[in-house]
Amino acid sequence: MSDATAGESGEGGPRSAEPRSEADALLSRLRVIEDQPLEARAAAFTQLHDELQHRLEGGDVSGSHG
Repeated sequence: MSDATAGESGEGGPRSAEPRSEADALLSRLRVIEDQPLEARAAAFTQLHDELQHRLEGGDVSGSHG
């Protein structure tokens, strides 16, 4: 029965590892941004927003913007 438990945790590990590392990278980047002066922080948040928006809308590009 312990083999079944090991198999279940093995299946969830690789799938959750990649999003986990992306989340960790994002949190690390946010910490760096938060430590910057206000003007630099605003620019960094704008850049991050643009990158995330581009990533999220990447499959939706159809030329309907504007």
